Formats: sequence, structure tokens, C-alpha cells
Amino acid sequence: MGQKVLIAEDDCTSRTILAAMLTKWGYDPVEVDNGAEAWKVMQKADAPKLVLLDWNMPELNGLDVARMIRRVEMKVTPYIIMLTGRSEKSDIVDSLEAGANDHVSKPYDHNELMARLATGRHNLELQLSLISKIEALQKAMAEIKTLRGIVPICAGCKKIRDDKGFWQQVESYVTCHSEAMFSHGMCPDCARKWYPDIADEADELARADEANSAGEAKTMTHHKPTCADRKAKGAEEQ
Repeated sequence: MGQKVLIAEDDCTSRTILAAMLTKWGYDPVEVDNGAEAWKVMQKADAPKLVLLDWNMPELNGLDVARMIRRVEMKVTPYIIMLTGRSEKSDIVDSLEAGANDHVSKPYDHNELMARLATGRHNLELQLSLISKIEALQKAMAEIKTLRGIVPICAGCKKIRDDKGFWQQVESYVTCHSEAMFSHGMCPDCARKWYPDIADEADELARADEANSAGEAKTMTHHKPTCADRKAKGAEEQ
């Protein structure tokens, strides 16, 4: 099924033709014949987000329905197109001030209406994309706040207690609450604790390397001629 579009039109012939056109264009029309029924449809959880409202209808006119829709805070704001025989500039202003996004005068051109519906659909897609990005950002911020907050950690084994009361290794907790990854190595203290023989041998090799490096540096410093040495040598040669 295509995207749902509410058609609120009291004239049966106009409503039937409009519904057939929308079906041909790939939409899923929801038809009502008065403003009160249109308002009932828009209060449902799965209410259409594209709305075509006739100006003059029984019980509630199109302007009233548009105003009532705009008073309700919605996650995705419906795109409202007012369909009417009124084409004066003052009528267009009234339509937009009531909450309509667009105003199409009857008799409308089919291609124009199709293009304006496409604009409305694009507007809704942009809203959904923005909502998705905001939710992703909020989720990321929540994870950052979790890591910046007070983290209960065991003084002995250094495990961390999560929000559900379970104790986890530091690596597991940080991995679950961030995008950080761990590369495990071993510090010198732990190396001596777990592998004392190998650690002692490694220390001896390290000291030997340091001694050799120091000796080479001293030799290079000792044999490096200074400016005074060069002057003295020149005097002897004379």
C-alpha cells in the first residue's frame, strides 16, 4: 500500500474522482465527507500525514480542521493542502494562517496537484530523517552521560555494577556503553607477578641495552672534535 492521504470533501463526485486519481498515483486514499469525520481520523495513531481539505464542509470547515490539527503536538507534522474554489489572495492568506501548508484552487490541474503532493511527501521524508538523526544523537549523548556519571566499581576485583545490578568486567562495561575497543597487553608489574623469571631476564636485557647505548653515546662524544681541538691541531701542523 502507498502512503495514506486523507480526502475531506463533501461532494461525492469530486471525492470519488480525487480518490481514483490518488490511487492511480500510488497513494492510499482515506475518504470522509465532513470536517468532523476528518478530525476523528486525524486523532488516530495511524492518521494520514498527507491531508487534502475542502474549505466548505458540514459540521467543521477546512480551516477549522486545519487549526485543530495544528493545536496537537505530533512527532511528524501533517502536510495540509487546502482544496477550494476560492482563489483570492485574502483566501490564500486565511488558508495558510489556519495552518495549511499549501492552497490549490478548484478546478485544479491534475499535474499540479500531483506535484504538490510530491512536495508534501518530500517534506514528510525530511521530517522523518531529521527525527531519526535527533534520536541517534540523543542515544549517543545518553551513552556519554552514562560514562561520565558515577560508576559503581568494586574496590577489590575492579568489576563494575551495571544499571540492572549485574557485575561486569571493566572491558565488558565500557564496550557496552561506548564505541571503545580494547587491545590487551601487560604492564611491567603484572609481568613480574605472573612471569617472574622471564621478567627478570627481560629487565637484565633492558639494562644491558641501556648500558651499551650509554657507552656508544659516550664514545661518540669523546671522539667528536671540538672547535678548540681543530685550532690546536692546526697550530701543531704549522
